[in-house]
Amino acid sequence: MSEPAKHDDLVTELEDLVATSDTGARKPHGLTGKLLLSVAALWSLFQLWIASPLPYMLGFGVFNSTEARSIHLALAVFLGFMAFPAFRRSPREYVPLMDWLMALVAAFCAAYIYIFYAALAARPGNPTSMDVAVALVGLALLLEATRRALGPPLMIVALVFIVYSLAGPYMPDMLSHRGVSFVSLANHQWLTTQGVFGIAVGVSTSFVFLFVLFGSLLDKAGAGNYFIKLAFSLLGHYRGGPAKAAVAASGMTGLISGSSIANTVTTGTFTIPMMKRVGYTAEQAGAVEVSASVNGQIMPPVMGAAAFLMVEYVGIPYTEIIKHAFLPAVISYIALFYIVHLAALKAGMQGLQSSNPDRPLLRKLFGFLTGLILIMGLSVAVYYGLGWLKPLLGEHAGWVIALGLGISYIALLRVGAHYPDLELDDPDSPVVILPQTRPTLMTGLHYILPVVVLVWCLMVERLSPGLSAFWATVFMIVIMLTQHPLTALFRKERNITGTIRRGVDDLWQGLVAGARNMIGIGIATATAGIIVGAVSQTGVGLVLADLVEALSMGNLLLMLALTAVLSLILGMGLPTTANYIVVSALLAPVIVTLGQQNGLIVPLIAVHMFVFYFGIMADVTPPVGLASFAAAAISGGDPIRTGFQAFYYSLRTAALPFLFIFNTDLLLINVSFVYGVVIFIIATIAMLIFAAATQGWMLTRSRWYESLLLLLVAFTLFRPGFWMDLLHDPYQPIPPAQIAQALDRTEPDSHLRMQISGLDDLGSPRTFHLLVPVPDGATGEQKLDRLGLTLMQEDERTLVDMVTYGSLASELGFDFDQEIIEVLAPVDRRRKEWMWIPALMVFALVAGLQWRRRQVAPLTSR
Repeated sequence: MSEPAKHDDLVTELEDLVATSDTGARKPHGLTGKLLLSVAALWSLFQLWIASPLPYMLGFGVFNSTEARSIHLALAVFLGFMAFPAFRRSPREYVPLMDWLMALVAAFCAAYIYIFYAALAARPGNPTSMDVAVALVGLALLLEATRRALGPPLMIVALVFIVYSLAGPYMPDMLSHRGVSFVSLANHQWLTTQGVFGIAVGVSTSFVFLFVLFGSLLDKAGAGNYFIKLAFSLLGHYRGGPAKAAVAASGMTGLISGSSIANTVTTGTFTIPMMKRVGYTAEQAGAVEVSASVNGQIMPPVMGAAAFLMVEYVGIPYTEIIKHAFLPAVISYIALFYIVHLAALKAGMQGLQSSNPDRPLLRKLFGFLTGLILIMGLSVAVYYGLGWLKPLLGEHAGWVIALGLGISYIALLRVGAHYPDLELDDPDSPVVILPQTRPTLMTGLHYILPVVVLVWCLMVERLSPGLSAFWATVFMIVIMLTQHPLTALFRKERNITGTIRRGVDDLWQGLVAGARNMIGIGIATATAGIIVGAVSQTGVGLVLADLVEALSMGNLLLMLALTAVLSLILGMGLPTTANYIVVSALLAPVIVTLGQQNGLIVPLIAVHMFVFYFGIMADVTPPVGLASFAAAAISGGDPIRTGFQAFYYSLRTAALPFLFIFNTDLLLINVSFVYGVVIFIIATIAMLIFAAATQGWMLTRSRWYESLLLLLVAFTLFRPGFWMDLLHDPYQPIPPAQIAQALDRTEPDSHLRMQISGLDDLGSPRTFHLLVPVPDGATGEQKLDRLGLTLMQEDERTLVDMVTYGSLASELGFDFDQEIIEVLAPVDRRRKEWMWIPALMVFALVAGLQWRRRQVAPLTSR
């Protein structure tokens, strides 16, 4: 078979793999095929409609959140049955009659809440026989749609929770509960917003769909090709350059793809053969692509669907999620760059031939700095310029900003029209010529503008994620419809009609692709809602908390390890979003509670980020990681070995969650801007040292004790407080009766640690720790009053007498009649950052030893 034929077969095989896992493998012909595409496009248009201000401006087509969720799921399950065949042997070219029937019935059951919304609202908690029948049929069909779109694991997990809800009285003592009836199950899971139509589907409806659609439109417009070519033009000529370009391209493609598998296939078909060309093995090439593609889900500002669920589960704005996720994501990518560089060093690889003109290093550096300064200056001018113009222009500010954005778009498009369009080369061709950086960069600069709009709306205008994605998507639609006609006009071409038709076709394909990419996510969030609903209805979360606490023997580190293992096991069969929902619903509160009992105050966002990271890690974990199978199909390597190599490369990502649980500075929690910059620099150095230790190579091959020393240095840089706490206790005990005096002596913005004894929500005794911020105040009594806390002495016990409603004390968890057992006040001591100095000295020692060996090696080899 000829090489082009093999390449075409590979592309077809990969498209089938992505379709089977993400968009649906069925592609019917004729009228049915057109209907499938039309419904998908209609779903995208519906989501744009409910996200826009148009319904409120025009006074019709306004849907409340419950109605929107109902329609959202109805379209998802309809497309699920139409696009995903029941079995491998089921027909792909047409839709069987049974699938038509199941699609229509499932859509009706999902839309039941919307159709009969008024009647259901008039009888809350009192369902009719028809209501119960529709709910039970809907649950059964949702489980079948889940099996088709996502495989059996999530369906089985949800089914187990349904059976557990019904069979509560027959369970073993520790797991038993009073049980629920079929009527109660149907009402709770389907007719309220506690189960299927709960928070997860709400986030899928409000946020996730628009971000997925934005990414699909950006990809169809040509941004994916642009990112790949730009990465290769910048990095392809360096040592092991194709691997570095793959990391950069996959990171940028992560902006437009929420799927690890789709990201792997999109960039991997080009990057993996190029990596093999310069010396990477098939397994190494596939593993690099998998590691980079999977990490795309943690890269702000557009992260995986699970990140949007954090907004609701943690109760903080998406901008805060971005801030907390930024530093770990960036240093993880930087470390991956370093890992592929070390692999290239060990193998003595070279890069590809550069097409850029050969210029002195000083001139290159000057050009880079000039461009950086110009970008920074333009950013400052735009930020402060708009800050000054908006109050001046008032209600016309939006139109003026839109006009400025349009002028910028046309100007960038005019510049890009002077260069030829980008076409992806065949990576298997005998000669590979890297594109020149300047022409490549100029050709697609206008693709950056929608991302700028998204970030501006999120971070500066502080709009909701849904509305931010809506405006970015609207701008993306304008670009898709106009970029080809305007480029043809600037190039003085005559086929304007053909370019308009091409733009419309790109838009249509983007709308369809966005909806098809959302089928699995929409169904997954709904099925995960069954699990969340069962937890709230049966109280199994408290049972699991006791079980996990018993297994971990009250040890927080062991508890975190169990959570990580559970995430990895569930992730072998569940998509990242469903994995995050299940594990966070079951275990996140347990980790926080167990931390409080052990004296470690773990912020809720840190726990959710922990679960999120290990849900993503499941995509690379053998033996199931589908992204590894996709990469192996391209590289020709063994998928299991590719998976293990990818897991090895991803150890840096696995280490980060444990580190930021114990050192929340890495999540930029309560740190100043200057200290945040310092943390970024030190954490990056620490991660590079960790990568060198795990790869067994820094300046030269490391000896075993050098790797151990490097791991020790990395740990110290990441968590200097561990060693400082051993040297000097950071707190001193204060008698509980002297809390006011302790507050008086403690500076504002500091904290007191308190151990509290009281009753939980079920009336059971519990002991936990609180980190109490010290408010402003002239005296300790004033500070206590501003906390909203009134205390009383009963013999030698200090009790909470009253907690002001809505006060800081109330938010922290203080309650009436609790006893304050212990108070710890901070003491003056050296800052924990002093531990960085001995760590860096040890690092300098290891670097010196390796430098000496590297200098001696060439002499001894002569």
